[in-house]
Amino acid sequence: MKRPIHALMALSASLAVLVPHAAGAQTGPAPVSQAETLLFETDHLAHLQTPALLVYDFRKVSNVEQGFSDKVSVDVASNQGKTNATLHFLSGAHRHDVPAVESAHGNPVLLGFLERDIAEMKRLTGGSTAYFRKRIRMALAEAAEVSKQTITYQGKPLPAQAIRIQPYLDDPMHARFEPYVHKTYVFIVSDQVPGGVYQLRNSLANPDRMAAGARTPATAAARDAPAGKPAAEAGQGKPGAALPAIEETLTLVSVAHPKR
Repeated sequence: MKRPIHALMALSASLAVLVPHAAGAQTGPAPVSQAETLLFETDHLAHLQTPALLVYDFRKVSNVEQGFSDKVSVDVASNQGKTNATLHFLSGAHRHDVPAVESAHGNPVLLGFLERDIAEMKRLTGGSTAYFRKRIRMALAEAAEVSKQTITYQGKPLPAQAIRIQPYLDDPMHARFEPYVHKTYVFIVSDQVPGGVYQLRNSLANPDRMAAGARTPATAAARDAPAGKPAAEAGQGKPGAALPAIEETLTLVSVAHPKR
């Protein structure tokens, strides 16, 4: 059964964390950043002809466990003036369930990508999902870099905007998650592509740990990890242990308009 929830509200509620004001500071909502506007307050599905099936390629490269490639799709339909979206995020053992969305405006692929990434951070580090959500939300609100760029979609150059964040770079708790301090997220959006979201990427490129495009097997640290202990954590502190190097990329490849 579909939840009657706006995709934008779902994403914002999932990531939002209230940051206490300093003593004596003025209260009231903080201004919405450009990054938040592009990701959370833009109607990505406004100009999408429905019914539509957005298809994305997903690719993971890792040196702590086996990489893989898979598909992500967003099934968008209109019913009684409302746009409904159903996200199918990966398959088999990698499947990540996200509730279907009624009255959708924001592209739910954003929610799926971020929520899965947060779940992966929890699995690999043992950290709190609420903490990782907080760091991502704060980075988007306070420290995001937004730039213009040109993308190529189906052979055509199109204007786009890239939002880049490093949520853990100035993390006061970075000692606990030291191997992940340089993790970078890049979100590429364009109103010229169906669904508004062209590419989502997270990248942890610790120096000299991962060749571009390689799909490396598990490291010795991952193989020797005690049962129930995250592989990345098991390798920390061991002389010569490989630092985690992980990249996940989701890219729009096509849109179809099936007859219903």
